[in-house]
Amino acid sequence: MSNETSKSVLRRLHDSRFATKYFVGKGIDIGCGQDCIGKYAELFPLMQDVKPWDANDGDAQKMLGIADGAYDFVHSSHCLEHLIDPFEGLKNWFRILKPGGHMVVMVPDEDLYERGIFPSISNPDHKWTFTTWKKQSWSSCSINLLYLLQTLGDSAEILKVEVLDASYLPSAYKQDQTLGIGECAIEFILRRK
Repeated sequence: MSNETSKSVLRRLHDSRFATKYFVGKGIDIGCGQDCIGKYAELFPLMQDVKPWDANDGDAQKMLGIADGAYDFVHSSHCLEHLIDPFEGLKNWFRILKPGGHMVVMVPDEDLYERGIFPSISNPDHKWTFTTWKKQSWSSCSINLLYLLQTLGDSAEILKVEVLDASYLPSAYKQDQTLGIGECAIEFILRRK
């Protein structure tokens, strides 16, 4: 996937909550590579600082060396599916979030991105695939995202779970649409109580 964070910026600018609630204060962008949300800080004026966190910084699943409650917001775009244990990874991402802080995460949608084929033909490093609804999955590596979020317990308030398919073209089903403008993803937003 390429520039998934950059593709999301225009959509996010149309929802004032990203600028006034979600991207406020000091944040971390986990697994961002060269496409860090911090490069758009001038569009989100309450964003103070964003630490890019990628493979050279440490294991995104463990987040060792990052203190509990260190960040006002946690952002990650298309990283969770690469972790060996996304349950542990999400728990640690939530651990480093301050009470009252927000987590904004995008993962590829099982049907839109993987397109019924797993292991993925578009990204062989994907270890997991995600869906938002209960169904008979075609992959043993499929995770119902709502179930995953509920494992965080009562201190996690689920604010949004949305399939990002507005730019998806059904006629191009067999193509990796993320190479163009398609998001083909699920975005979820949590608030730590």
